[in-house]
Amino acid sequence: MATAPDLARLYDDHAQALFAFLLNFTRAEADTRDVLQELFLKLASRPALLDGVRDERGFLLRLAHNLAVDLVRRRSARDHAHDRLAAEPVTLFAGAADPDEQGLRRLLAQALVELPPAQRAVVHLKLWEGMTFEEIALLLDLSPNTAASRYRYGLDKLRQRLRPLYEEIK
Repeated sequence: MATAPDLARLYDDHAQALFAFLLNFTRAEADTRDVLQELFLKLASRPALLDGVRDERGFLLRLAHNLAVDLVRRRSARDHAHDRLAAEPVTLFAGAADPDEQGLRRLLAQALVELPPAQRAVVHLKLWEGMTFEEIALLLDLSPNTAASRYRYGLDKLRQRLRPLYEEIK
């Protein structure tokens, strides 16, 4: 049965090779570190997994691969659900008795849905939450300049998308 000192030895002997393998598979250092941590946590909680293993490195590589595939599947399912939900218009505006005003609100909501998610998040936080670019940057882990750029690009796209409506009203 594997014990804590065995885990230290396993880590010393195989972590570098596992890291290189996982980095090649995931293409993201953060994901690689997460999977590597998950692998050693799994071994720590279930040391019997190593019982009878003849080729440690081969076993660890297979375990790492399986955990990385699980991560990709979880992320893919989450991203698919996010994309599906992001494509659905959200009711941001209260209903209006005037049909023209209701149409305007519907078009604006649809134009917002068409923005890339990163721009949509910044536009929403700036316009509906009244946040500063510094606050948005802190919340979304960006620089204030990036937040301002995404806001500007988002507004430009909204203007372009809604220009025909503006021309019609004018």
